[in-house]
Amino acid sequence: MQRLEGKRAIVTGAANGIGRAIALRLASEGARVAIADVNEEDAQEVAGEIDGETLVHKTDVTRDGDVEALVGRAVSEWGGLDVMVNNAGVGVAGTAVTTTEEEYERVMDVCVRGTFLGMKHAIPAIKDAGGGSVINMSSVAALVGLVDRAVYSAAKGAIYSMTRASAIDHVGEGVRVNCIAPGTVDTPWVARITSGYDDPEEARANMRARQPHGRLVTPEEIAAMAAYLASDESASVIGACMVVDGGVTAR
Repeated sequence: MQRLEGKRAIVTGAANGIGRAIALRLASEGARVAIADVNEEDAQEVAGEIDGETLVHKTDVTRDGDVEALVGRAVSEWGGLDVMVNNAGVGVAGTAVTTTEEEYERVMDVCVRGTFLGMKHAIPAIKDAGGGSVINMSSVAALVGLVDRAVYSAAKGAIYSMTRASAIDHVGEGVRVNCIAPGTVDTPWVARITSGYDDPEEARANMRARQPHGRLVTPEEIAAMAAYLASDESASVIGACMVVDGGVTAR
């Protein structure tokens, strides 16, 4: 039996990058997966890669009604919800001086509000299903200082803190809340960030060098951690920040 057999999961920001890898991994472990993203076309492509039961739901995680409808649809079609992966996020390169207010608002809205709304609507559904797992996406930027990532670091730090508080709030309801803190992951978002530098190849090399193991983390490595946190094997992992960073935080 696959370790996620029978589980019903939602993954936000699942059309590409880390979210796509998580959706594919959870499905490969036997879960039914709701693929949620603002990019419905790419989300449909991800669903097409899965040999199992899926649903695709166009979702703007900054809109309460969108997230409520997403969770409601999963519960309606599948009879409940066991796993919520709040993965949707955006980032911006910049310091507290160079980042614009608009960039600040966008990053905080998608990352922090999106995670908050995901928990707000998913936790009651998971409780009603008898318990399960909420997985939030933080970052090593929440744990160490990174150059040119002031607002992104603030957003991911907020997710880390909200994860720990929520874990204590809901552990008695059978809902485990944890987060993952990736290092620099080889995703389309990283490609967009590096393309904004004068020398994109140098910027990418600097990102690789950030990890002591000398390479970018893969989306599949983050997905493996998500699968563990979604499974009953992690029943005593509560309020944890699971670091997958190639050694960044070991320094």
